[in-house]
Amino acid sequence: MISTLIALAARIVSNPLANVFQKKLTQNNVSSLHVNAVTYLLLSVLCLFFALNIHWRLFPSSLWGWALISGFFGAIGNCCLIKALHGGELSVLGPVNSYKSIVAMITGIFLLKEIPDLIGILGIILIIWGSYFVFETQKEGFSLALFRRKDIQFRILATVFTAVEAVFIKKVIVLSSVTASFVLWCWFGFLFSTVLSFLLKPQTRISFSLQNLTFFKYFAGIVLCVGLAQFSTNYVFNTMNVSYALALFQLSLVLSVFFGFFFFKEKDIVKKLIGSFIMIAGSVLIILG
Repeated sequence: MISTLIALAARIVSNPLANVFQKKLTQNNVSSLHVNAVTYLLLSVLCLFFALNIHWRLFPSSLWGWALISGFFGAIGNCCLIKALHGGELSVLGPVNSYKSIVAMITGIFLLKEIPDLIGILGIILIIWGSYFVFETQKEGFSLALFRRKDIQFRILATVFTAVEAVFIKKVIVLSSVTASFVLWCWFGFLFSTVLSFLLKPQTRISFSLQNLTFFKYFAGIVLCVGLAQFSTNYVFNTMNVSYALALFQLSLVLSVFFGFFFFKEKDIVKKLIGSFIMIAGSVLIILG
């Protein structure tokens, strides 16, 4: 129980902090495709040590198919997230992530047979209501015009893709282990993020030099935070229901609001916090349900 709480705390803090580093890199004209691919590459190299100590032959052959699908959704979802951060506010895009528990719950109904009850449905309503407060801080308000914005569209796509990814990750964990699932997440994420980079051909290029240590600093922060966030995510998935875990992860949206204010001087923090706490209440109801 204590180890699960520690993993939850690590996930809640490291995920929005990774978003800060990702946003700073895109503000330095680094393509979201490159940020995504380089992050997966560095993680793939770092996890080779763990891979050598895993008895891969003991796992069923079906594991690789689930891992392949998980990597596909994860690479696209993370790329969409970084693209959204490039032009959007962290204090707005963070709370949008609360919709992930709803998407995962719906997906889990069909793939994992995890059926929500009336309390869970009430939690969904609260999440949507809380998002009204957050979106009202934007000039478009809570309207269709808001959902035409590229940053919101990319964030919603990221939410959908990573929510579906979460369900497949749970399958991979069940068929293997927490460590093996993390290694496969890195490897297949790198595979598909690299394919995306070749297919979409981003215009910007990463220019590393000793004179520009900013990229090294930000990528080091991203690798540390993303690696910690994903490993702790897998650990939590191994001990509890996916939709409930994703609901608990929404506590990180409060940190996203604070980080948006502290690092990027974003405004209307009080109203965003009110909406965030309402969303958290919805998440708690989903857990209780």
